[in-house]
Amino acid sequence: MGQYNAPLRDMHFVLHELLDVTSELKALPAHADIDTDTINQILEEGAKFTSKVLFPLNHIGDVEGCRLNSDTHEVTTPTGFKEAYRQFVEAGWPALTCDPEYGGQGLPIVVYNPLAEMLNSSNQAWYMYPGLSHGAYECLHEHGTPEQKSMYLPKLVSGQWTGTMCLTEPHCGTDLGLLRSKAEPQADGSYKITGGKIFISAGEHDMAENIVHLVLARLPDAPAGTKGISLFLVPKFIPNADGSLGARNAITCGALEEKMGIHGNATCQMNLDDASGWLIGQPNKGLNAMFVMMNAARLGVGMQSLGLTEVAFQNALAYAKERLQMRSLSGPKAPDKPADPIIVHPDVRRMLLTAKAYAEGGRAFSSFVALQIDRELNHPDEEVRKDAADLVTLLTPIIKAFMTDNGWIATSEAMQVHGGMGFIRETGMEQYVRDARINMIYEGTNTIQSLDLLGRKILMDNGAKLKKFGALVQAFVEENGTDEAMNEFVTPLADIGDKVSKLTMEIGMKAFQNQDEVGAAAVPYLRVVGHLVYSYFFARMAKIALAKQDSGDTFYKAKLATARFYFARLLPETAMLIRQARSGAKPLLDLEAELF
Repeated sequence: MGQYNAPLRDMHFVLHELLDVTSELKALPAHADIDTDTINQILEEGAKFTSKVLFPLNHIGDVEGCRLNSDTHEVTTPTGFKEAYRQFVEAGWPALTCDPEYGGQGLPIVVYNPLAEMLNSSNQAWYMYPGLSHGAYECLHEHGTPEQKSMYLPKLVSGQWTGTMCLTEPHCGTDLGLLRSKAEPQADGSYKITGGKIFISAGEHDMAENIVHLVLARLPDAPAGTKGISLFLVPKFIPNADGSLGARNAITCGALEEKMGIHGNATCQMNLDDASGWLIGQPNKGLNAMFVMMNAARLGVGMQSLGLTEVAFQNALAYAKERLQMRSLSGPKAPDKPADPIIVHPDVRRMLLTAKAYAEGGRAFSSFVALQIDRELNHPDEEVRKDAADLVTLLTPIIKAFMTDNGWIATSEAMQVHGGMGFIRETGMEQYVRDARINMIYEGTNTIQSLDLLGRKILMDNGAKLKKFGALVQAFVEENGTDEAMNEFVTPLADIGDKVSKLTMEIGMKAFQNQDEVGAAAVPYLRVVGHLVYSYFFARMAKIALAKQDSGDTFYKAKLATARFYFARLLPETAMLIRQARSGAKPLLDLEAELF
């Protein structure tokens, strides 16, 4: 069922040559002692675990899926999942970036980021179990009471317990202001929670002894809408004072969703029937607390698609080098064989390079954002922390939407490289396409991310955050604008930067007259800004590769070729996108709903 080998060479390039993370981390007291060898060793061990343990389970998980016992409400995960999780926990992986006060290793996010890519490449459905747990850890770490932290965080950090977030209800997805789950206060300070939740990833399983559910619900006197939502901690088993497992709580899995992909992950319909829960944070401020977990999840979903992009590319490349079909239009390239390998054909190269470019661009971009998170959390200078936080805020919806759009494109192209064999289950390619599709939907659809970027992150502060990223672009353009060798990269980068500025101003002016203009322009606008971001990182990577192209390491020649392909064949998409964004709301809203 194919192959997966972690792209360690490119990961090292991004971390050490592009971002120089070891030097960057020296400015952060919490991480100042981390050296290059430590980082590389972590990545090498992660590569072994993901390729040897997780990847062989990916197809098994897809074929077997999860099984629900309707009598006990217990879910059994696919063969090997539970054992792999035990190895993951024993190796200490869940604790890598967590607070040492609760048993964590305290390593930076930028070191974990490539590991997250590997985990998603090798088995996205499996990684969702510990991935969601980390989001629950972050939410409790920031908003939990001292008692909640001491009871739950060590178990989440070690991986002994896992976590979920329970938001969606049958009648409301994105519009959480409509949720109906109720929380009734009890004399002992707890709450009895009743309601139904759907689409709860990892909501029930056999991989860990307890599951910590973070549940949104309404208090009896809560105001309507999102201002009346509170967040509650609802464990599967209520722990005793010493941390041992106590009574089974009244939160159960009523059904498993039948899905297009990610079959190895239990996507549950969860029923709460007077389940015991405890308030997290302030009453009616639950959405603010949950956003800690939701933002972490949005970054995580971007990494899911990056992982799928990479593994799909690797397998399409291997197939293209072996599959013989027709002759090159310019003459035979393998005259000793009955036909040429399909990698000689220009359009096969286009498909492969599309996946390769989106993988390498996403790797550089996501690692940069991970480093900004580390700076936001740990830099001693308040101004640096604020600038980093603004960049993370701006770029989070782009990671979620642009990278998942690109993952869908890349996995589809990789399947197309296989021709008819790509449509057949035994190659494994169709699974990547199916698994990738959900990433554009959950944790806020990509349309919601686009509205968030344009409406909240840019127009609401008059473009202040966008200007901070624009300043990075402008500085690079000014520094390299007179370098003739860099002209092919700097000129289109400067051009797209200028176009983004003008487009933003134009949409902002229209929005003063009609807010529907924001909704009409948001989706193409996000892709335009996404391309600005990728152009910046490809230009930076090209500068490094130009300086080292004669070093004898063919890696740099390949990096240059990929950058040139990106600017020649992928960036021009922005011309169409800009025209779409400028076309406004009228073509979309002129047709009366009843005339559709």
